[in-house]
Amino acid sequence: MIYLDHAATTRTAPEVVEAMLPYFTEYYGNAGGIYRLGSESKRALMRARETIAGTLGAEPNEIYFTSGGTESDNWALKAACEAYRGRGGHIVTSKIEHHAVLRTCEYLEKQGIAVTYLDVDADGLVDPERLKRAIRPDTILISVMYANNEIGTIQPIREIGEIAAERGILFHTDAVQAYGQLPIDAAGCHIDMLSASAHKFGGPKGVGFLYVGRKAKLRSFMHGGQQERGRRAGTENVAGIVGMEAAVQRAYRTMEEKAERETVLRDRLIERLLREIPDVRLNGHPTKRLPGNVNVSFAGVEGETVLIMLDMESICASSGSACASGSLDPSHVLRAVGLAPELAKGSLRLTIGEENTMEEIDTVAETLARIIRKIRETVI
Repeated sequence: MIYLDHAATTRTAPEVVEAMLPYFTEYYGNAGGIYRLGSESKRALMRARETIAGTLGAEPNEIYFTSGGTESDNWALKAACEAYRGRGGHIVTSKIEHHAVLRTCEYLEKQGIAVTYLDVDADGLVDPERLKRAIRPDTILISVMYANNEIGTIQPIREIGEIAAERGILFHTDAVQAYGQLPIDAAGCHIDMLSASAHKFGGPKGVGFLYVGRKAKLRSFMHGGQQERGRRAGTENVAGIVGMEAAVQRAYRTMEEKAERETVLRDRLIERLLREIPDVRLNGHPTKRLPGNVNVSFAGVEGETVLIMLDMESICASSGSACASGSLDPSHVLRAVGLAPELAKGSLRLTIGEENTMEEIDTVAETLARIIRKIRETVI
């Protein structure tokens, strides 16, 4: 099997599993307990908080553990609108955000919040000048993702953060695809809230975090006990959080080398697909993109057909976000960058990970060329 869907999820690294195991069987105490068994769990949470905070240049008390990116996005947007409703009722986001942000914005609109959805250019970039023009006197929040989950485009986060800071507006970024892949300076980019999910960088599923800087005064999202300093009730997933910490340490230890290697494989695959297959388009920025992201559209074919034929060749890929799997509509991201519906439906996302090899990349390029040719000949 050749796995090229790392944007959907990654394999849980062996050392991550090893780090988690004692917290299922030996250190299984509730972190809220005052006895020694519970204290060990509490210390594990403190260590994980410190580790994650260190990667962002943040303080440990600014890290809140969640179930993953979707919960973190929901918390950031809903709680910000609730806490700052007295100052205004308008937020700005982009048309290519993950559904966890877009669906939350739709919910907030029903609650009376006004939302401006920014257009992006043909490469999927948000224009900072367009963002400035979208800001109103009642704008309380800007939410723009760090890097897009479908086309891999990396946004001008520092510029966006500076605009938000100058206007006194909270800035949230969905960094689910970027955290663990790219170095992030939360303070330097004026990020007030940041969402991340462990399973995108070799950690377990069902655990993530929300960074909440001192400037952001958010209220409780989950009500009940006093976990997470009273802001997110519920018994902590200690084993999962320990696993996330191990994945964070691993990701940041190997980040530079991993990014360089994946970029070489990415560029090789892009070059071969564009050279060897007629009528193919690269989606996303050619250079300002995630190291392992390749998103292409083939004229005259259905992406789902390509996926099925790739699966028959034991190659795993996707046509877009895993959260939109099963939808018959063209990707909202590809529509936003200007693709015609027919071309958008012929899209394929191939996302490279650390275990992929150059031999696999060449195999995928050759297989795709053969599959696309066969589909087109059949249609004709």
